[in-house]
Amino acid sequence: MSSWSPRFAQRAPAKTFFGRARPPGAPSTDGYAFASTQFDMTEKHFILATAGHVDHGKSALVQALTGTDPDRLPEEKARQITIDLGFAQLILERSREQQSHIGIVDVPGHEDFVRNMIAGMGSIDLVLFVVAADDGWMPQTEEHLQILTYLGVRRGVIALTKSDLGQIDNVHEQIRTQLRDTAFARSPIVPTSVRTGEGIENLKCALGSEFATMQPQCDSGKPRLFVDRAFALRGIGTVVTGTLTGGQLRRGQTIIVQPQDFEARIRSIQSHGSELECAQPGMRTAINLPDVAIGESPGQINRGDVLTVDDLGKSSASLIVVLEKSSRLRSKEPAGRPLRNGTSVYLHHGTCRFPAKINLPEERALEPGEQKIAQLKLESPIFAFLGDRFVLRDASEQHTVAGGMVLDADADRGKIRSAAQLNLLVGRAGAPEDVDLCVRSEILVNSFMRKQIVLRKSHFSTDEIAEALQRLERRNEIVIHQEIAADARAWQMLCNRMIGLIDHAHKTNPERVGLDLNELRTALRDQSRDVFEALVSDLCAADFTRKGSAIARIAHRRALPPNLRSVAMKIREALGQKPFDPPARKEIEVEQNAQPTLRFLIETGEAIEVGPDVVLLRENFEGMKKAVVDFISKNGPATVSELRQRLQSSRRIMVPFLERLDRDGITRRIGDKRANAI
Repeated sequence: MSSWSPRFAQRAPAKTFFGRARPPGAPSTDGYAFASTQFDMTEKHFILATAGHVDHGKSALVQALTGTDPDRLPEEKARQITIDLGFAQLILERSREQQSHIGIVDVPGHEDFVRNMIAGMGSIDLVLFVVAADDGWMPQTEEHLQILTYLGVRRGVIALTKSDLGQIDNVHEQIRTQLRDTAFARSPIVPTSVRTGEGIENLKCALGSEFATMQPQCDSGKPRLFVDRAFALRGIGTVVTGTLTGGQLRRGQTIIVQPQDFEARIRSIQSHGSELECAQPGMRTAINLPDVAIGESPGQINRGDVLTVDDLGKSSASLIVVLEKSSRLRSKEPAGRPLRNGTSVYLHHGTCRFPAKINLPEERALEPGEQKIAQLKLESPIFAFLGDRFVLRDASEQHTVAGGMVLDADADRGKIRSAAQLNLLVGRAGAPEDVDLCVRSEILVNSFMRKQIVLRKSHFSTDEIAEALQRLERRNEIVIHQEIAADARAWQMLCNRMIGLIDHAHKTNPERVGLDLNELRTALRDQSRDVFEALVSDLCAADFTRKGSAIARIAHRRALPPNLRSVAMKIREALGQKPFDPPARKEIEVEQNAQPTLRFLIETGEAIEVGPDVVLLRENFEGMKKAVVDFISKNGPATVSELRQRLQSSRRIMVPFLERLDRDGITRRIGDKRANAI
């Protein structure tokens, strides 16, 4: 069992674990310590990873720089090669007031452990490329260079190790030749010898110069910690380590473990041997999760998992990406063979790998030196962001075949079928840091989406996205209404469709108050309820209005169509023959079209619905009401029978009529009599 938090070079052995005494037998052989140290200087935090061929002296160089041997496993000691990731800490003083805290990740160089090497390359700021003077440029040196390129690493320092063995000039020239036309073409090359100590201070100076011109990783408020180690300590519980990116994590905070999407609580945090209240982006971070067990079962945590926060979406088993195959590959080599549609690969992302299958929108294969938009279908979900870099290795895991960048972290096949959508993704691939372009393309591909989820899974902060939305709205490229952001053209088309449906309802059924919202919702069932409500609200802000459960033009005036006017006349005649004792409603509605016509008369107020089967013309209703009030005023409280006789009506009419007057506050019931309410 190993210990777990990066330590300072030349620090005395640590004696505490999260403020507790070190448990008996606690690990302490991998460059981690637990001494609590407070910092007075201004600190900047960066991550450096080694790279290079096996036995070129990466681990020895790290030990010479930091005093920490990053090889911690017994097998590594026995075989004298790095097998898994090792960690150390280097402090570079930029001035008396400033320090750069460099978390070093030492990766294996042997071809059998490339998987572990890639796991250590996520979110690094600088690479320490190691080439030995006695071997020069070797196969794994080349593969590591391609991996770094795929992962978007652009800055590095080259350590020419074993310089005491001679051939420095020849190997120096060889390195420059191999790095020509790469991001590292002008990187400094520093001859070093661990055996003699030559060049170690020069290497520190070169590293210091590079970090002095770099800005620490930004805080977008979207923290992710890709777990590279997970282990349990007696009396402490589960501890996970990784490089924190994208945001802060705090002691006591509830976090989400992806891709399983379950909650956990941070009991305490350490970085560089110091207890922290809050870990910052760019820190090698160790987190105590006491309530989570280690393992592969549901609710357990292991290497490859991601610690993050709520509201950043879920994991996805489908990604849209831009794939790149290095031009340095030769097509006759196994790694250089064309990548065809349907090819099975391993996707290396963060600290984990995922079996995946490549879907190309075009059938033509991806050749060396080319880029293509593709979809990756994974066997298990992945928690990725727009702009994340990854590496592809073949199904045998013997060769690095391609790399790329995530363009859509929640993808489906339909998003890359049309030429227009493909062009949007191509544009995004060319400018992944352009927030306006990314927001615009996200909305255009989806047509309508909630503002809160626009580029939620991206490296852009909430403020950056909100400002981009405002700029795009001012340029009339998008529409924002309530919580919905929409492509302006798609929004207008949908508004026009709704207007057409409402106008059609007014034309075909002018007697109705408007188009029933449920009918309109059914016609637009392909849209979410949020979008539907925002569209209705948008229409009602201009020329439309809600009337109960219907929507209509403000200018709409209800009128009976010609074929119902004669029916209305017959209904009026039937209700008027015996003004205070009209026929039952069911008798009136027997005639064809009588039911919608009577409903029109009721809704427009010409008729009053007294009870389920009793309808009166308004003038007759008012006449009956006046007669009841006058009779009670003159004679005092009256029974139903007395009022029925006075109005020459029937009990069928008078009972529901008086109940209606009670509800309206005209009369009030006292026993079996009615009195005026006022």
